Amino acid sequence: MLYFCGMETESYHIPVLLSASVEGLKIRQDGTYVDVTLGGGGHSRHILQQLGPKGRLFSFDQDADAIARCARERDDVCLGERWTLIRSNFRYLKNWMRYYGVEAIDGLLADLGVSSHHFDDGSRGFSFRSDAPLDMRMNQQGGLTAADVLQTYGVEQLTSLFRLYGELRQARRLAEAVVKARERQAITTTGQLAELFRPILGREHEKKDLARAFQALRIEVNHEMDALSAMLQAATDVLRPGGRLVVISYHSLEDRLVKNVMKSGSVDGTATQDAIFGHALSPLRPVGKPITPASDELETNPRSRSAKLRVAERLDV
Repeated sequence: MLYFCGMETESYHIPVLLSASVEGLKIRQDGTYVDVTLGGGGHSRHILQQLGPKGRLFSFDQDADAIARCARERDDVCLGERWTLIRSNFRYLKNWMRYYGVEAIDGLLADLGVSSHHFDDGSRGFSFRSDAPLDMRMNQQGGLTAADVLQTYGVEQLTSLFRLYGELRQARRLAEAVVKARERQAITTTGQLAELFRPILGREHEKKDLARAFQALRIEVNHEMDALSAMLQAATDVLRPGGRLVVISYHSLEDRLVKNVMKSGSVDGTATQDAIFGHALSPLRPVGKPITPASDELETNPRSRSAKLRVAERLDV
C-alpha cells in the first residue's frame, strides 16, 4: 500500500508504470524535477524518496480535490521545502518555473489522461457508468462544461470534435442526434447522453465507442491537446542538457504529439534544419523503446491497458 501525505493513494488514484517512469527520470539527489500531473501523488512521492536535502520537486494539478488531498497532511517524506504544490494547468509550466526562480530542470514526468479517481467519482461526469451532471472540467472554477458544449456547438463543430478527438466513424450522426435532441430537451446528464448515443453506436462496440465519445467531449472541455502541446514545448525549453522528459500517454492523439516532440522537437514533427548541411536538428533524443505495462499491472490496474511510456533526453544544442 502506498501512502502519500497521509492518504492511501490506492483509494484515489493508482499510478501507472510507476517504477519505469521514475527510473526514466534518472534522478540526481540534488536535482530539480517536475511532476505535471500530481493526481493521487504516487509518482511525486517516489520522486521525493530519491531526492536529497538539496533536491526539489514541483507538482502540478488543476484539480482542487487532488491538491486538497495532498496538502491536507504531509508525512516525513513530504516535509520541508523540497516539495512545492502548484494548482495550475501544466501548460503554464514555464511561467511557474520563472515565478519560482528556476532557470532549468533536470527532469519532468507527465502521466496524461484522467485519474482513476475521476472515473470512480460519478459526480464529475467523466464516465457513462453512472448518471451524473455532464461537467467533465478538470478545473471546476470556470470554463464550459460538457453540457454547455452539447447545448451550444453546431453540427459541424460537434462532428469535428467527435471525429478528431474520438476517432468515431459515426461522428456526424452523433452530432446531428445531439442537435435534434436538444431542441426538445437540454442534454445535461451522462445518462441522457449515453441513451441518445447507444442506438447509433450499436451493441458490438457500444462500450468502447461510448468511451471514445466521452473522451472527445472531455478533451474539448479541457482543451487537452492545446495544453499538452504547450507543456511539451515548454518542457523542451526548460530542461537542462542531460535532463529527461518522461511521458505516459493513453491514446494515439496524445502519443503522436509526444513522439513528434521527442523526435523532432516540435509537436507537428517538423525538425529545424542545419543551416550548412541541411541535417535535421532536434533538442531531444529518444531513450530506448516505448514501454507498455506488464501483464501483472494490466490485471490489477485497468487504467494501464492503453498506457505507453516514452522517455527522451535533452541534448546540448
